[in-house]
Amino acid sequence: MKDKKFRKYMRLARKVQNLADKYRQLSDQELQMQTILFRQQLELGKKLESILPQAYAVVVEADRRVLGMEPYFVQILGAIALFYGNVAEMKTGEGKTLTATMPMYLHGLGGKGNFLITSNTYLALRDIEETGKVYRFLGLTVAAGVPEHEDEGEEIDKEVVYAADIVYTTHSALGFDYLFDNLAVSPDEQYVTHFNYVLIDEIDAILLDMAQTPLIISGAPKVQSNFFTLSDWFVKSLIEGKDYLRSENKRHAWFTETGIQKAEDYLGIENILSEKWKNLYRHLVIALRANYLLHLNKDYVVEDNEILLLDEANGRKLIGTKLQAGLHQAIEAKEGVEITTESRSMGSITYQNLFRKFKILSGMTGTAKTDADEFRETYDIDVIEIPTNKPIRRKDHQDLVYVTNQSKIMASLEAVKNALIQERPVLIETGSVSMSTLYSLILLKHRIPHNLLNATTATKESWIISEAGKKGAVTVATSMAGRGTDIKLEQDARENGGLLVVGTERMTSDRIDNQLRGRSGRQGDPGDSIFYVSMEDKIVVESAPKWAAQERELLTEQEKLANGLKPLKKKKYNKLINQSQSNRKNQEIAGRQTTLEFDSIITIQRDKMYSMRNSIMTGTPVELEKIFNKCMEEAINQFITKKENLNKQAILDFIFNNLDYNFDIFEIEKLDKFNKRTVKKFLFALISDRLTHIQQFMPDSFQQLFFKRIVLLKALDTLWIEQSDNLQQLKTVINGRNWGQHRPIYEFQVEAHRSFTQMREAIYLEAIRNLLLSELVKTEDGSFDVEFP
Repeated sequence: MKDKKFRKYMRLARKVQNLADKYRQLSDQELQMQTILFRQQLELGKKLESILPQAYAVVVEADRRVLGMEPYFVQILGAIALFYGNVAEMKTGEGKTLTATMPMYLHGLGGKGNFLITSNTYLALRDIEETGKVYRFLGLTVAAGVPEHEDEGEEIDKEVVYAADIVYTTHSALGFDYLFDNLAVSPDEQYVTHFNYVLIDEIDAILLDMAQTPLIISGAPKVQSNFFTLSDWFVKSLIEGKDYLRSENKRHAWFTETGIQKAEDYLGIENILSEKWKNLYRHLVIALRANYLLHLNKDYVVEDNEILLLDEANGRKLIGTKLQAGLHQAIEAKEGVEITTESRSMGSITYQNLFRKFKILSGMTGTAKTDADEFRETYDIDVIEIPTNKPIRRKDHQDLVYVTNQSKIMASLEAVKNALIQERPVLIETGSVSMSTLYSLILLKHRIPHNLLNATTATKESWIISEAGKKGAVTVATSMAGRGTDIKLEQDARENGGLLVVGTERMTSDRIDNQLRGRSGRQGDPGDSIFYVSMEDKIVVESAPKWAAQERELLTEQEKLANGLKPLKKKKYNKLINQSQSNRKNQEIAGRQTTLEFDSIITIQRDKMYSMRNSIMTGTPVELEKIFNKCMEEAINQFITKKENLNKQAILDFIFNNLDYNFDIFEIEKLDKFNKRTVKKFLFALISDRLTHIQQFMPDSFQQLFFKRIVLLKALDTLWIEQSDNLQQLKTVINGRNWGQHRPIYEFQVEAHRSFTQMREAIYLEAIRNLLLSELVKTEDGSFDVEFP
C-alpha cells in the first residue's frame, strides 16, 4: 500500500517539476494572478487535490524568485507527502523549511485554519520571516502566533493572527490559546475556531517526546499549604529499602509499612491513610517523589532562586512550565528556594488530543521511521521516507561498550583528541545537563578549548551552532544541539573528514540516537558518528534485565585487576545496551498511551463543558430560560430529596445561603406543612419573587440576557475549574495504585465519572446562587457592575 502511495507521489512530483518550467515564463504579475484563479476554481467546487500540481509549481517558481532557492525534486516529493497527511522523514539539512511552503500555500488557498507548528518561538519567527515573503508575494495572508519580544510582555493581536490564511506558531502557544478561548464570555473573544490543516516541524519531538506532559492553564490560587517543608524534612530522614522502595526503573516510589509507621510516629498522629489525613499523606507522597525520583541538573535546574524544569528529551529549559498537584512546590522545598503558590488547573489538554482536532495532520522530522507503528496507532498517519538529495556519506560506527562510566569517558576523550589532530569539528552529545558540565570540566582539565550548549547556555545556542562546523571546533551539548537548525561545515572542515559526533550514552530511544547522528553528514557532507556506552549508564541501570547488575559488578572487579580501558568485545553486551534501550522505549510508549487514555476520559468531560459554554454564549432568550428552569428544578429537587428532615432551620439555611440574603424569616410561618411538595412550591414562589425584583431593577431585556449568560458561564467555569483541578490531583494519586495490583485507568474512569456527576449537580445550584445573590450596581451610564456571591 505504501509503495503504491509512494509511486503516486513520485508521479505527481515529476508533473510539478514539468509545470514549474512552464510557470518560469510568466511575469511576476501573471504568477501572482494564479492565486486568484486557484481560489475561483475552489469556489466553483474544485478540490484542493485537483489543483495540487499547478499550485505546487507556482510555489516552486515563487521560491526561486523570492528566496533565490528552487526546491529539489525530493523536497517536492516530501511536500506532496505532507499535503496528504503523512509524516515526511527528511534527513537533517534536506531543507524542510522550504518544503513546507508548498503544502502550506495549497491549504492556505482554502482560507484560515492552517498552521505550521514549530517546537520553539525562535524557529517560528525565523521561518515566517523567511518563507512569509513567498506567501505574501502570492497574495496569501500569514501571521506569527507568538510575539517577537515575549520576554518583554509583548502580546499578539489574536483576532488578526487567527484570521490569517497561514499561521506559524508553537505547539504550546496554539494549545494555550485554544484553552483560553474556552474561558471566553462571548464568541467574539474566541479566535482558534478553525482546525483545517497542521504541519508540525520536528513532529516526533512534539507528538512523542512531549506527549506525556499536558498543557495546563493554572490560576485560581489555592490556600497555601504549610505541609511542604514539614514533609520534606521527614522524607529526607528515610532509608531506602526500609522506609520506602523504588521500582526497578527508578520512576516510581512508595512507602513501606515501616515508613508509614515512622511517619505516624514523626507527626504524632494515628491512621495516616484515613480520610482525615489524606491531604497530609498526599504531601508526603509528593515529597518522596521530589526527593528520590527527580534530580537536580537532570530533571530541573535552580536559577535565580527558581526551579526550572528540563525537557528530558533535549535538555531545554521549559520556561513557564510547572509540575502539577504540588510536586513543583515539593521540589522547591527540597532545594530550599522560595515556595511558590500552588494553583488550580483551569483547563488542560494533551498534544495528542489538540492535534487530533485537525482535519489533516502532517509533520516533518529527520527521524520517524523507528516509531512508525506508534504514529499509525495513535494518530492514524503513515511515515514516508523521502530520499536524500545527495547520497549520505556519514559512517555510523558500532557502539563501543565499556564497563564503567570513567572508562567510557576516557576512551571517548581519546577519540576527541585524535579528531583534533586531524582538525575535524567534534560534537559531543550527553544525556543530561550534569553530564555535559562534567565533560566540559574534563576537557578543560586537558586544555581543550570548547563550547558548552545546555539549558544554562541556551541563549547562545544559535552562535554556538554557527561555530560548531569549523575545523578543530569542539562542542559539548545535550541533545538540544541545534534541533531545527543545521551545523554547516566550513570547507576546511569538510576536507578534513567532516563532523564527528561522539555520543557519551545511548538516549531513551533509538530515534533520538539517530537525531544525534544526523547532526553530521548533511547534504552529502562527510562525517562519522560513534557512541561510547557503559554498563553504568542510566539506561542500563534503570532498564536492563536483572542479570546485568551482577554482571556489572563482576566486570568492574575484572577491570580493576586488568587496569585497562579496553571495550567489551562480546556481542551480548551490545545486545544488552540495545535491549535496555528497547525496554525504556517501550516504557515511554506505555506512558504516552496511559497519558492518552487519561486524557481521553478528561476529553469527554471537557468537550461536554465546552459545548455547553458555546450553547450558552449563542443561546436565545427562550433557550436560556429553559436552562434556568432546569437549574431551579434540579437545585430544589436535590435539596428536598437529600434532606432527611425538612425542618424550618434547614429551609432557612438553604434560603439564606442560596436564594435571598434578606429573606424575612417570618415568611416561613406561611408554611403549614414541611413535606416535600409544599416546600418545593414555597421555594419556587420565592425564586419567582426574586426574579421579578431583578427584572424591575434591570428592565432592559438585552442587559437581562447578558446577565443570565455570565451567570451561567460563571457557574460552569467555577465548577469546571474545581473539577479540572480534581482530575489533575486524581491522576497523581491514581498513577501510584498499579503497584497495589489496581487498574489505574479503570479507577480513574470510575472516580472521574463520579466527580463529574457531583460537579453537574453543583452547577445547578451555583447558577441559581449567581442569579439570585449577585449584587447589581447601576452605574451612571446605565450599565451594571456585577459582584458574584
